[in-house]
Amino acid sequence: MTRAARRLTGIRLAFTAAIVVASAGLGAGGLIAADRAGHPAAGSGVQLAQAAPTNSPAAAATAGALSSPFDASQKAAIEAIIKEYLLTHPELMLDVQAALEERMEKIQAEKLKTALADNASEIFRSPDAPIAGNPSGDIPVVEFFDYNCGYCKRAFTDIAKLIEVDPKIKLVLKELPILSKASEEAARVALAAKKQGKYWEVHRALLTVRGEVNEQSSLRAAEKVGLDITKLKKDMASDEVTGEIERVRDLARKMGIQGTPHFLVGDRAIPGAPGNLLDQIRGHAADLRKNGCSVC
Repeated sequence: MTRAARRLTGIRLAFTAAIVVASAGLGAGGLIAADRAGHPAAGSGVQLAQAAPTNSPAAAATAGALSSPFDASQKAAIEAIIKEYLLTHPELMLDVQAALEERMEKIQAEKLKTALADNASEIFRSPDAPIAGNPSGDIPVVEFFDYNCGYCKRAFTDIAKLIEVDPKIKLVLKELPILSKASEEAARVALAAKKQGKYWEVHRALLTVRGEVNEQSSLRAAEKVGLDITKLKKDMASDEVTGEIERVRDLARKMGIQGTPHFLVGDRAIPGAPGNLLDQIRGHAADLRKNGCSVC
């Protein structure tokens, strides 16, 4: 869930809370709202209704009341109370939003922990995944990316700097062409270049191309770094290249990754390309070297 979606949900929850508060002051209307919200209101009327036999007149009357909608005067009263309550206590929305975000972060952290444990081998040790930096490095940094993703292009400067300043980083690159057909064409060129030992050179070239990266522009970049284009085109259509793209897409689905770039530093996630990406990665790496990684 995005921050904007959590904010909207928080406001809705605050609004719902206000309805319950307002309804609680409307007698039978309050009982109706509270019952429908799954929180029976306190009061002898509810207790008696719950205790009465299902075929008794009291039960029938209660059922009729509970199934009746609010009338116009009750609706107007609820709206007035809600407005007054929220204007008097606007901090309620912020409190609900903060609580929701904290809960969602905990949920996402648990989901990530489970997903990492279930897919650790494919994430960190896939034999077909391109590797840059130190293949035997002590800290794995995994990047899911798309060559037509502007944020991926922006992040590349930090990633290139990372493997330059930290010789113990193992950079695992996950081709995730999700933006267009052209993105898959570029991914196929890069993965085919791996078979000629030039993956990083082509990868770097494609992430610095201006405009759309497609098969034509990717082949031009590959030619500039000295690849055999005839062999490259053949390898682009190979089962090995197709299989790697499909495996990464499946892995992204399992991990709940819906956008690029997405980074994993050991068991820590960094979605997107924050302005301090390099500092965040190096900070996580230092912490992992100190405390270890449970799944790497």
